[in-house]
This record gives sequence, structure tokens and C-alpha cells, in this order.
Amino acid sequence: MFKKIDHLGIAVDDLAAAVELFRDTLGLEYAGEETVADQKVRTAFFPLGESSVELLEATDPDSPIAKYIEKKGPGIHHIALRVDDVAKAIEVLLGKGVRMIDTVPRVGAHGAKIAFIHPKSTPGILVEICQRGDE
Repeated sequence: MFKKIDHLGIAVDDLAAAVELFRDTLGLEYAGEETVADQKVRTAFFPLGESSVELLEATDPDSPIAKYIEKKGPGIHHIALRVDDVAKAIEVLLGKGVRMIDTVPRVGAHGAKIAFIHPKSTPGILVEICQRGDE
């Protein structure tokens, strides 16, 4: 069902400074920024091999990223795993008793269909399943 690691999501409190670090200091290719209004987040992507690094900055104090940073501070927020069909993956996971945050796909950055597995069904890790439209 899972094809590869799609990206690692990193919560940051200053997107501009984090972009500067990853682009200018670390020398990673910068693929641009995008605001995902439904999730109250601004993202920046850095392709790296077959995967990417996604930086996430809250656009609202009530957003999940703002709450995460308030509770845990900046750092790795989630791991995203690529699937061919996110709706089917949700169905399979629910059938195996996996607790889902999303029981229907929603739209994430770059128009990807996404859903999150609840950390209580993993060893405390927030896992995103991701279906890209380019495949």
C-alpha cells in the first residue's frame, strides 16, 4: 500500500528564517511556498531525492501547527507516506482498527489528497498518507 516517504513535515515558528537556513545554509533546492488556508498553514518545500522536506508555519494561533509549537516547540511534526489511493488506504487502515484523524481525504499542499493517522495508533508519531495528482 505505501510506496515511499513522500515528505517530512517540520513545524517552524519563522518560515522565512527556516527557508533561509535550508536554502542558503544547507544548500537544498527551494521549490517555493504555498498557503493552505483550510489548514491555517504556510508551507515551503525542498525536494530531496525521491522525498521532500516540508516546512510548516501557522497562519493562525488556532491552527494545529501553532498548537503543536506551543506544546512541543518547533521540530519534526509528521512523516508523510505516499499511496496510490488515499481513500482506499483509509478504508484498509480503518478495517485493521487503525484510529484515523481523517476518515475522508482532504486537500493538502500542492493539491494532494491527504489524511492523518492518529498518533495513538502509532508509537506517538503523526503519520500523513498522501496521494499526489502527478502520478
